Amino acid sequence: MTILVTGAAGFLGTRLIEALLAPPGAASAATRIVAADITPPTVDDPRIVTRTGNVVDPSFIDSIVASDTAVVFHLAAVLSGQSEAEFDVGMKTNVDATRALLEACARLAKPTRFVFSSSIAVFGGPLPEVVPDDMALRPQSSYGTAKAIGELMVADYSRRGWIDGVSCRLPTVAIRPGRPNSAMSSFVSGIVREPLAGIDAVCPVPLDIRMWITSPGVVTRNLLHAGQMPTGDLNGRRSFNLPGLTVTPAQMLDSLERLAGPAVRARVRQQVDDRMMRVVSTWPGAFDTKHAFAAGFTADAGIDALIASYMREAGIQARTV
Repeated sequence: MTILVTGAAGFLGTRLIEALLAPPGAASAATRIVAADITPPTVDDPRIVTRTGNVVDPSFIDSIVASDTAVVFHLAAVLSGQSEAEFDVGMKTNVDATRALLEACARLAKPTRFVFSSSIAVFGGPLPEVVPDDMALRPQSSYGTAKAIGELMVADYSRRGWIDGVSCRLPTVAIRPGRPNSAMSSFVSGIVREPLAGIDAVCPVPLDIRMWITSPGVVTRNLLHAGQMPTGDLNGRRSFNLPGLTVTPAQMLDSLERLAGPAVRARVRQQVDDRMMRVVSTWPGAFDTKHAFAAGFTADAGIDALIASYMREAGIQARTV
């Protein structure tokens, strides 16, 4: 059996592959993991077959879908900032390539479990305080629109029995290590990561705006779960609002101060970016996730636990709280 991971060299792709390789990961029954991305992944293991190329190339798609592909984790995407700035690039990667990958999977002898990495950006417009599972999708960005199209395709290909799809609407993932990326939500990690590294940071949105976030560890476990969960009783509901935490930048900075001290918090200043604010303000800040919890997905314990987890991974000693 083969497991395919697109976007394998990215942050989540790398973590997912590491988890797949570590028992009891879903790769315990796999003979190989095809790691596909525009750059080679850094994980080195004899079970990994590296495929380097761009998912917008149909011949590359054909080369990465093997006849025994049992699970696909489709993480490859152009993120929100670049999707908004470069419409055609975003649509080719986030819509056209997803369709091509679905088509390749539909040609296999058995329906492949297809885990699609979606986003809470599929929601927008006037929203209730807590977004229910059955809320209509009204994205207010090109990225959110592309992800909504992807979800609908996954649901329809599943309805036809061509794949066995699960779409996971990921909260903002924080705290990401490394450098900022092109996602408009990148600041969510930056206002913690940079101060802990001794670097000044800017919060480009109001400190009281609500955000829906999850840790890298929890979202990785939830993606793994999506790759092996039973789907027979979903009744066509193939999309899940993954559990997260509702926090504001102010609450994150309060937690940062508790764990690292006031001098670290003081490295963050607020400077509202109107363009970013127009998009970020449309993102929902809280969800009813009964559907996801009933299906076996999990959540972080709280903001202090989330930031403390990042500090442990980064080798930074937290203060006692």
